[in-house]
Amino acid sequence: MVAAALALIALLGFALSRLDLPHIVHALVSASPGWVLAAFALMMLSLLARAISWQAVVRAALPHADVRLAPVVRATMIGVMASAMLPGRIGEPTRVLVLSRRLPGRAANTFSVVAGTVLSQTLINLVALGILAAVTFTSVPLLHGHASALEAVLAVPVFVAAFVFGAPFVLRLAQRSRSRRIRAGALAFAGLLRSARRGLAVFATPRYGAPAVGFQLLAWALQWGSCYMVVLALGLNPRATPVTAAAILLAVNVTAVVPATPSNVGVFQAACLVVLAAYGIGAGPALAYGIILQAVELLTALSLGVPALLREGMTWQDIRRGRSDATLAEEQLGGPEP
Repeated sequence: MVAAALALIALLGFALSRLDLPHIVHALVSASPGWVLAAFALMMLSLLARAISWQAVVRAALPHADVRLAPVVRATMIGVMASAMLPGRIGEPTRVLVLSRRLPGRAANTFSVVAGTVLSQTLINLVALGILAAVTFTSVPLLHGHASALEAVLAVPVFVAAFVFGAPFVLRLAQRSRSRRIRAGALAFAGLLRSARRGLAVFATPRYGAPAVGFQLLAWALQWGSCYMVVLALGLNPRATPVTAAAILLAVNVTAVVPATPSNVGVFQAACLVVLAAYGIGAGPALAYGIILQAVELLTALSLGVPALLREGMTWQDIRRGRSDATLAEEQLGGPEP
């Protein structure tokens, strides 16, 4: 970790030495406040749309539970804030835990079902990323002649599909293993999957599936619009278009799959630099764009997450314990539900 931190500091120092800092500062100061506020508003609306989508998914998984919108919204905002402020993807288990404690039923079983609903949203997100990729790969000059970039991105959904279809076969083999530990682990994991599978019920229930998919895709569209508002705020149009915003949104989400730094700082800006450079935009305005866009995301997460955290009576220490608590809940999960 020390070596990685030193390498990151060295790379950051080298990058700053190659950039025109006065130009960056000028771009930041001259950004239009009105367009920045519009980006902030669209980002807030996108999180609300994600919460409405998640409520539909949870209702499909727990049809007999009273799943109100307010707890789902608070859990969503707390999870987004946790992912934005703390290293790793701790926001996902955090929002699952926050909502699970508001729902009836045995804690471990409820946790696994709600975790399955997150998987449902992830599958919808893959569709949204596929749409962004289709827009980007047909328009961004950066990828012309670089088929390996396309292959690398397409490998993610292919891997997910292979895991989904191959996991049952692997589990059956593991359950017949001669090793007692492997058999026990396979049985426990199979029980977890049986409960988590309920979280995918939304795709078999049009009543909930339509709003779940619709609002999740609407959230992506609003976030796409937020990215373009920052383009307008810095006056990067007409070189940067809505297609450019789609490419940026795709790039920052792909690079955030495995966060390398807290809030993905640095990597986020690098993704913006690479995409905007493909449109002939200089490093100064491109870095200013990355700074403003991430600031909009962080301010949105804090302005919505802190009130939700206070309303739930939680602290930062509770969020930091989210990962270990999630692991404990999974370990406590027994066999298949009665």
